Amino acid sequence: MAPPVEPLSPVIVAIMYLGDVVFAASGALVAARHRMDALGIVLIGVITGIGGGTLRDILLGQPVWWVKNPDELVLCSAAAFVMYFLQRFTVERQGLVVWADALGLAAFAVVGAHVAVMAGSPVVVAAFLGMVTACGGGVIRDLLTQTRPMILCGEIYATAALVGATAYAVLLRYAFAAELAGVLAFAFAFAVRGLAIVFRLQFGTSGEPFILVRRRS
Repeated sequence: MAPPVEPLSPVIVAIMYLGDVVFAASGALVAARHRMDALGIVLIGVITGIGGGTLRDILLGQPVWWVKNPDELVLCSAAAFVMYFLQRFTVERQGLVVWADALGLAAFAVVGAHVAVMAGSPVVVAAFLGMVTACGGGVIRDLLTQTRPMILCGEIYATAALVGATAYAVLLRYAFAAELAGVLAFAFAFAVRGLAIVFRLQFGTSGEPFILVRRRS
């Protein structure tokens, strides 16, 4: 997902492919819950996997990476198609979707920030584009399945992506190796999202406490 003049480190590549698989799988599971056919499941899975990175590249004014190198397009399609056959074992397991989405969120926050940094963006812009990369595919998925996007529900979601993307951009700026910066930033983002999931935390709206603990259903 990086510009061709700056090859990704092996760790960032691994994080990138992890994000592709888990985001495509989570998108496919959401589509399966809406009783879509095989093509619909694959389409939603692919959009979830590559949607955020597509928005990022458009904002950076550079060619969308998968148009010239379709490897990730194929990987997302394959992951989503596999979930079509596994849907009856997983479609009722909402927790699986939530945790897969958390992994993808953390992975793409790092990858998005990396691409922006390599494109010469300042730290603030890299952090923002990392968040866009991490959240964009999920937002498009939710809109297509007529689900309210998590970033509009008080969920600690975009915040987790912003934490990871900012951490990567800052650590890289201060001479951390890309591999170490990527691992640490991934861990930060996943920890923030994971804590929100485990303790059912969310942001309060106007007139409510800043952080709320949701009741268990």
